[in-house]
Amino acid sequence: MPSDTPRYWDDYEVGAKYPLGSTLFTADEIVAFAREYDPQSFHVDPEAARQSLFGGLIASGWHVVAKLMRLFVDNYVDQRTALGSPGVDEVRWLKPVRPGDTLTAWLECAGKAPSKSRPEMGVVHEHWRATNQKGELVLTLRGVNMVRRKPA
Repeated sequence: MPSDTPRYWDDYEVGAKYPLGSTLFTADEIVAFAREYDPQSFHVDPEAARQSLFGGLIASGWHVVAKLMRLFVDNYVDQRTALGSPGVDEVRWLKPVRPGDTLTAWLECAGKAPSKSRPEMGVVHEHWRATNQKGELVLTLRGVNMVRRKPA
């Protein structure tokens, strides 16, 4: 989210929604990612995937999260104020992501709190959502980020 003005913790509004963009999944990248990180047969072998309960090749859930993380960094994170994350509270893969699917993602600022131990930062709670090209919800994620507060 390029801007001349940094986005500090103080600027986040609970309930505000932020678009993350869209990303396409190809069969080649699904297989390549899975061979490296999640080599289950329904991710790497189209024939075995056809025989699986999924009925065809699907992306690893971790691949989906990784591509959405790229959208998050490219289109949302303000590198001047972002301080990292203590973790993800929940991720749910609701529908398989298949070759040719395009996911569109966004997040909502679900809450925020000033840090109790570090007055220069605050915590932002975010709910991510991603839908496929049919409008079907395929992923939800609850994340937490640490963000620099405005200087006094």
